[in-house]
This record gives sequence, structure tokens and C-alpha cells, in this order.
Amino acid sequence: MKRKQSFRIAVRKFDPFESAVRKQWAAFETQARTGLVLDAQAFELHPLVETLFTVDGLRRGDWDVAFLNTDWIASANASGSVLDLAPFLRNRPPDGYPDGWSASLLRLQDIDGRVLGLPYHDGPECLIYRKDLFEDPKRQNAYRTAFGAPLAPPRTWDEFHRVARFLQRPEEGLYGAVFAAFPDGHNTVYDFLLQLWTRGGELIDDSGRIQFNTPQCKEALGFYRSMLKDNSAVHPDCREMDSVKSGLAFAAGEVAMMVNWFGFAAMCEILPESRVKGRVDIANVPHAPGFKSTSLNIYWLLSIAAGSPHSDVAYPFLRHCMSERMDKLLTLEGAIGCRRSTWADSEINRTVPFYNRLDDLHANARELPRRADWPEIATIVDELVLRAIQTEKSVNELLRSAAKKAQGLRLKQIARH
Repeated sequence: MKRKQSFRIAVRKFDPFESAVRKQWAAFETQARTGLVLDAQAFELHPLVETLFTVDGLRRGDWDVAFLNTDWIASANASGSVLDLAPFLRNRPPDGYPDGWSASLLRLQDIDGRVLGLPYHDGPECLIYRKDLFEDPKRQNAYRTAFGAPLAPPRTWDEFHRVARFLQRPEEGLYGAVFAAFPDGHNTVYDFLLQLWTRGGELIDDSGRIQFNTPQCKEALGFYRSMLKDNSAVHPDCREMDSVKSGLAFAAGEVAMMVNWFGFAAMCEILPESRVKGRVDIANVPHAPGFKSTSLNIYWLLSIAAGSPHSDVAYPFLRHCMSERMDKLLTLEGAIGCRRSTWADSEINRTVPFYNRLDDLHANARELPRRADWPEIATIVDELVLRAIQTEKSVNELLRSAAKKAQGLRLKQIARH
């Protein structure tokens, strides 16, 4: 197919994204009649980064529209890889923009007034659990006998570990918990940050310095290591699972609880092959005693490639995808729409009874630092966690090594300027 005849979208590989974007294009084309043929190609995370940034596909015209993770927005801005949508938004904003969206979904892509994408898929992290297991009278009685307390969704990390061990039944194909520990520079980083934040810690201090040698970092890494090495508490394939695979394992009935993206809880109610439909609920992310729950808000944007030969078509298509009807379509396909109208929709909430709690999750949500060097920082954190899982080195030694790498990164940043 000749490039000038095709409208090319780089899609994050995920069945609901792939099916929704094709249906959204088909609906758009019946109205717009551009004559272009959709060429949507799906990529796993690392290949998506490579095609968009490493080989400069956004700027050289390989793509018209791309799925962009908000982790990458500072890099996209620094490299000039995507178009500024602010002029389009002033002239012809999507219906209901901006009040139809939570403010937390409009911040990260807005850099000094430049808007580098529109929110497509969201769902902050939360505790996802099998309510049927927690409500089972036999399990309730056994837990109360063993621990003198009711079996309930854990509020602290120590309770999470204890409940995971209690619910672990490998002989039944049931595991107490699952973590997405696949080394892709994302999942383990998010888990570590949640462990850190829910213990009152910060990875970056007020002066912008990366700090690993803190008591909270030690506690966070120590707990994460203890969970992943505890064969009596977690799924045996954690190290091979990213967030999608761990979500699918939960939907297959293999897992009692997990901290994962809200979208995977919703997926359990929508996917035809889900074995836990009607048996899922959500709660706040656990925390350390004396501290509060915190969620992580990372979302997917639709952005227009700077080199797109069809930018005149790309913005009307993005505007179309942001409509109430298309946002709901995306949700019914199994992803998470970003409009408040979708969150409150009666049909959606009949299918996914906890959908209207998304606003509450956003109230506790934090974003990653918006830094151009975040990919390098994430690599250091990813390596730190992997070494904690794969070696017997002490937590203190691992943190000292990470701190040394962070100092080296800082010196490189200073040298560049």
C-alpha cells in the first residue's frame, strides 16, 4: 500500500486497543470520507518506543497518529516528535473539552501551554481482588481462627503479604498474589514507586536529586524482594509477566489479588473468556502503617506525529475518538475510556459495577516526574529491582550501587549543559 494512500497508526499491542481503533476509524471514515485506508500496526512496549523514537518514525513520517504513554511525553517534547494540539483545541475542541475530563488526565501532556496528545485510555492502579474468596464463609472462619481478625481486603502491605499466603492454593491453581515483574522498564518501576510512596518516601528530592539511600527506599525494596521470592504467596510466573499477562492470569481465575491498573479489573467483567466475571472488586492500594494510600496515574494518549503527511486528517480523527460515543465504544471493547460521561454511564456500570469509582481513584493518584531523563532513571530502578530479585546481595549494597549510577546520570546531565 502506498504511503500517501494510507493512514498509519502505531498502536500499543492490546486487543481492546486494536479492535477499538479500527472501529473508531471505520465510524470516522463513514463521515469524513477521506479515501485513506487504515494501516494500524500493534507493537509491544519496547518495539513501540523503537519505531516512534529510536528510529525517529514520528518525525520522518512513518506514522500519522501514535499511542503515546505519558512516561514518554517529556522526551517527545524535547525531540519535537509530535504536533502541538493547542491551536486545534482553541479552534475546534472535542465536545465538552476540557470539563468532560478529570484534570488529572490533562496535566501531563500540557507542557508550557503546548498540548502533545489527548487522553485515550486510563485507569489508575488499585487493589483488585476476588470478592468471592474474601466473602467465602469457610475462608472467613479459618482466617479469623488463625489471625483473630476478619478476612478483608488488606489495607497495609503486611496484611497483603499475610492474606496472600493464606489464600495461596497452588494445588487448586490459585495463587495469593501476582506482580508484573517482567523487566520492561515499566512494571517493576511502577511497583517500586508505589512501595516507596505508600511508605512516605520520595525518589526525587525537592532539589531534583535522585535519592536511593533512604530508609523508605530500603523498606520498599526489601518488601518487594520478600514478596517476589515468597513461593508461598505469589504466582510462580511473576518474573515473566508484564501488567497485561498478570491481568490475564487474574481473569483466568489464577490469582486472588493484585495491585494493577483499574483496566484489568474492568476487563474481567467484559472479556467473554473471563472466569471471574461478577466476582471482582477494587480497593485502594495498601500502605505502610501510619501512611496513606497512593495510586499511580499513567495513561495513554493519542498524539499526531510531527512528520505526518495527513495531519489535516489526524486531528479530526483524534477529535472523533474523544467523543462520548467513541469513548464508550473503547470501554465496551475492554479498555478504559477517559470521559466522565463514560465513568457515570448506566450501561457501563451495569457491566462493571465499580466503574463510577474512577473519580475516587484519581483523587489519590500521583504522576511520574515529567523529566526528559526519566527513561534513564527508570532503567536504574528497573535494574535495581531485578538485581534484588535475582541476586542475594544486601538491600543496602543494591541501593548504594543504584545511587552511584544516579550520580553518574546527574554528572552526564550537567556535562550536557
